[in-house]
Amino acid sequence: MTRFYQLFLDGGPVMYPLLILSIFTIAYGLERAWFWIRLVSQEHRIVNDVLDAARHNIAKAAEIAELARYLPIGRFLLAPLQLKQPSPETFRLAMEAAGDREFVEMRKGDKFLETVVAIAPLLGLLGTVMGLITTFNNLDVGGGSGTAEASKAAAGIGEALVTTAAGMIVAIMALLVLRVMVTLQAQQMDYFSEVGSELELIYRQVWYEPSQLPNAPPALPPMQPSTSPEPPMTRSPH
Repeated sequence: MTRFYQLFLDGGPVMYPLLILSIFTIAYGLERAWFWIRLVSQEHRIVNDVLDAARHNIAKAAEIAELARYLPIGRFLLAPLQLKQPSPETFRLAMEAAGDREFVEMRKGDKFLETVVAIAPLLGLLGTVMGLITTFNNLDVGGGSGTAEASKAAAGIGEALVTTAAGMIVAIMALLVLRVMVTLQAQQMDYFSEVGSELELIYRQVWYEPSQLPNAPPALPPMQPSTSPEPPMTRSPH
């Protein structure tokens, strides 16, 4: 630990923004890891429950999706199910709009990671250049002790290169997190598309198309015949 602390001090003032970038990158990676673990571990069960319920009771499917609205998949499925007798086009548009909102939420932080990937190496190079300038300014080139000055220059260059290594480490770390996030987002988009198509198909075949048939049953159950007793018939006198 003392060795790393000394390297941090040797890197100069540029090490402080690199440290801040690394902290934010790690924090974002942990937050996104919790988000994806919770989503991936529960979404298959939620999807199966909603699709099974949608085949028999569309209101029950909406209730299940409502309970799961703390997850993107729950909000995605709830958007069309909460509509009142929509057309298939409206049903699909509601899913697409909900999916677009969820994908924007999933991609939050990507711009920050892209910025870290671009800036961290430049900050490292800046720190190295500043360190080299300081090192050469402190050298006594005209002095008689050439070996001592060469050793001093080598040590100064080594310290200056610390910031380049630190910048590359931060950039690599941010790039790894970014690539993992992009891969998960692409997989999630494909899964949303698959689930949405299946839910729309169920709605069309089970609920919408049968209601458009000429002899389709009414939306409400028919009135039951009255069960009140009829008045007794009286015999006519002969």
